[in-house]
Parts: sequence; C-alpha cells; structure tokens
Amino acid sequence: MNPTNDIKIIGGGSAGWMAAATLVSQFPNKEITLIESPNISTVGVGESTIGQINNWLALLGIQDADFMPHCDASYKLSIGFENFYRKDSGQFHYPFGRPYTENNKSELNDWYFKKFLHPDTPVSDYAECLFPQMALVTQNKVHKNLDGRLPDFNFHQDVAYHFDATKFALWLRDHYCLPKGVRHVLAEVKDVKLNDDVGVEYVTLDNGGKVTADLFLDCTGFKALLIDKALKEPFESFEDVLPNNSAWATAIPYRDKEKELVGYTNCTAIDNGWVWNIPLWSRIGSGYVYSDKHVSDDDALLEFKKHIDHGEELDYRNIKMRTGTHRRTWVKNVCAIGLSSGFIEPLESNGLYTAHEFLLRLVRTLQRDHVSQWDRDVYNSATKTLLTEFKEFVAMHFALSHRDDTEYWRDVMNRQYSDNLVDMQPSFVHGYVSAVFGKMRDYRFDSDGGLHCIATGMNWFPTDFPTIQSLNYNSREKCQLPLGNDVASWEMYWKSAIDNLNNRKQDWKDSVKDAPSLFDVLRGIHMNKQIEEQT
Repeated sequence: MNPTNDIKIIGGGSAGWMAAATLVSQFPNKEITLIESPNISTVGVGESTIGQINNWLALLGIQDADFMPHCDASYKLSIGFENFYRKDSGQFHYPFGRPYTENNKSELNDWYFKKFLHPDTPVSDYAECLFPQMALVTQNKVHKNLDGRLPDFNFHQDVAYHFDATKFALWLRDHYCLPKGVRHVLAEVKDVKLNDDVGVEYVTLDNGGKVTADLFLDCTGFKALLIDKALKEPFESFEDVLPNNSAWATAIPYRDKEKELVGYTNCTAIDNGWVWNIPLWSRIGSGYVYSDKHVSDDDALLEFKKHIDHGEELDYRNIKMRTGTHRRTWVKNVCAIGLSSGFIEPLESNGLYTAHEFLLRLVRTLQRDHVSQWDRDVYNSATKTLLTEFKEFVAMHFALSHRDDTEYWRDVMNRQYSDNLVDMQPSFVHGYVSAVFGKMRDYRFDSDGGLHCIATGMNWFPTDFPTIQSLNYNSREKCQLPLGNDVASWEMYWKSAIDNLNNRKQDWKDSVKDAPSLFDVLRGIHMNKQIEEQT
C-alpha cells in the first residue's frame, strides 16, 4: 500500500486542469504535476454546465466574477427541450434547483390536477408554476435575489454557466494552478511501461524523460491513453440505450445579441438527433448530435446547416463519440477523469459534470493518504453508480419520446431500455425502476433531480384523472373528496390549489419585471474585464 504524495496528471484540457486545481486546493503539500502535449488540441465542446458545478467551485473558493470575464461566460438558469416528445410539440424547461411547493395541497401533483381539469394547459406551464426562476427565464432577466424577490431561489446554487471550456482550462492553469504550485510540463507521451504490481511503472516522454508517480490521472480524453491503451481495462458501451455517437459543432455569430443571448441551453430534436444552442457572451456554440448509423456525416451536416439557417459560411468540426464507461475507472495506480473515464452524450451537459463529481470523490478517497484496494473499489462503485444513474436519466429523454417521423426516432421509440425494467430487478435510485415506481405505484415523482420535469414535458405524468378519482376512497367522507366523474365538483375541490399556482406564477413574473436584462448584467461583467486590460 503506497502513499500518494506524487501525483502526475497526463493530459490538459478542462478535465486535466480541473483535476490539478482540485488536488492543489485540497493537498497543497503533495507534488502535483500536469503533463500535456503541445500538439494536441482539446475537444472544446463542453461549454455548458449544470448547477452541481457550484459545489465544486465553492470547494476551491472560486467565485463567478473570478472566471466569467476570462471565459466568454454567461449565466444559465435552465435547459430547454424542443420537439423531443413529438415533431413540432414545442418547448418545455428543466430549471435548476428544487421546485417550490409551499402551500401546495399535494406537492407536485397540484399541477397535474390543473392539467387534467384544464387540458389546454401547455406542459411548459409546469416549470413556470413550480420554479420561481422561470420568471427570469421567460423575461430574459437575471437577478441575484439578494432582497428575496423569488422564494427559495438561491442564485449561487441554482444558476450554472455557459463558457468556453478551452478558455476555462487556460484560466484555471494561469490564475489558479500555477500560482499555487502545480508543475506544468509540455511534452508528449511516447511510451508507457507497465508493472504487474503497481500498474504504470513509468511514462516515457518525447524529451527523453521518464516519469514515475504514486498516482497517475488519465485526462487524455477519448484517447484514454493509460486506462484503455495501456492497461486495457474493458469498456462497457451505452449504445444499447443511447443512439448517438457523432456530432457536428460550430460557432455562430450573433445577429441580435440582446435577443439571442438567453439564460438557458436549448436542445432541439430534429430528424436524426438533436441540436444544442449555447449562448456565450461573444458567440453561440451550436452542435448537432446524431447517429451515424441512421445518417451519413455529410447528410448530417446538411441537416445541421438547414436547421441553423445562418446564411454566412461557418467552420464546422466533426467529433466522434464513444458512449460508455470502463468497467473500473481506477485501476492500480491509474485513475481516469473526464472523457477518458467514460461519456454519456452531450445531452444534459454531463461532460464537465462527471469531471468535477469524480474529482470530489477522488478527494474523499485521498484523504486517507494511503490507498488500499478497498478504497479503489469503493471509488469505482461510487463513480460507476453516478455515471449509470445519469446514463439512465439521459436515456429517459429518448425512451419517453413518441416521435415516429423518421427511422431514427422509430428506432428510439421501439428500443428496450433496460432488462432491469422488464424484470423489475433492483436499479439505481434515479434510474428506470424508480421512475416506473413513481408513476405506477406512488403516483408522484421525487422532486429531487430532473425526472419530473422531463417526464412532464414528455406527457408521462405520474397520475391521471382515474387515479385521482380512486385515491383515498375510504377517506372520502373525511376529506370531502368528490365522487365519480363529477368534473365540476373536482374543479371546485382543486380550485384553491390551482389558483395558488396561477397567482404565484404571476407574482413571480411581476416581482422581477424591473430586474436588469441578462444582456445588461453580462455586458457589465465583460466590460469590467476590458477596462482592466486597457489599464
């Protein structure tokens, strides 16, 4: 059992520099070295984050004002999904944070009762009635809520970021890691020498050096130089439930920045996959995620160009993705972080999410200093569970679709998504079985996580009118619940709850009408940087 005083990170990019920043912040007495090739560019499409990144930033003592001006960053309050349920079915949102259910009669179910009694209610109304920050999203504003205008909305927990991942990595390098003592070596790995006992005995560099370490972090992206190429750790594919394996990416200039710069990532389903739209300060990052088993790369590019309909010539980059994970992501003295450990697909902005969540678990493991096989096994169990839960959550976006307008979507709709689901075997907390139990047994979804938002947007409700009519049959007299199909009586019974939703939604809108626009807030942030550079 060896100590972990000497840690070498192989690979830069966002995963490598996030790893270096995390380790140097928590273990300032360890020797942290990052080795990266000067000839390999990073993937650079992970430009959207989710709310959990705030926990990681807090651990490192980083505030949004520290990095945002340097990374072309903007604020992100939600994720919008368009036409996932059916072609031309419209948009719904998954905002960050927990839904607000104070004074509700039946938690999240109040809205479902509203929907069943008023069928014309759009599914987009769900988030607007339960998440205060949707008042900001719908009016394209931002507010740090220091005066409590929006109840239970915590700006520093419930807001994430869009940023240029490459610039973010460079900021971490120059403003955080190097000043704190991380060693930086520009060299290319030429060979990896293995040892049956420890794993990687040493790494040979193109400058002639031989590098040893107590622990190597593999941050080499999809190449997975150490965990895959050297150690040959088996890879478990997710392609059975995740259809996409390719992407075209581009940068789109703004035409009308004040209008197009919105506080959310938008995801639009099209013929053979979906298109992301990520508004940074200076440009829009966009990409088409698709299955090359259903459309050729060339035809996918034509579909993408038709969708964005921009007019001027843009630069496009094709990316091949391997969805899945290694059976173990920590093998002997090698731990994989970022794309080298595994990847789901870009939906729900999980690329950087898995990086900082794996790093938080790595820190917890390294607190013991010496690492045993038990410690590695516990880490591998925790990270695999996290990745599998997220895989199942992302797969639900496809499983719940009723699109049948192309062969791609017919394939998506007719897949069997989990043997666990069919056999009702134990699954993960937020996985398929949990979703089925919530709908078919408990008639309600857990308010943690985003399942309830995605399921509602896809018209997969946990309850329905017959269930409402049959619930609490033996206690109707006590609760004075209506009987049978008397819709007017049901409407009267739920009127106060529905009025509460509607009034609250309007109050939230009114409370932020005079809040500054997202554009004005970001202009102030980025203008401050320009002033600093000029002086």
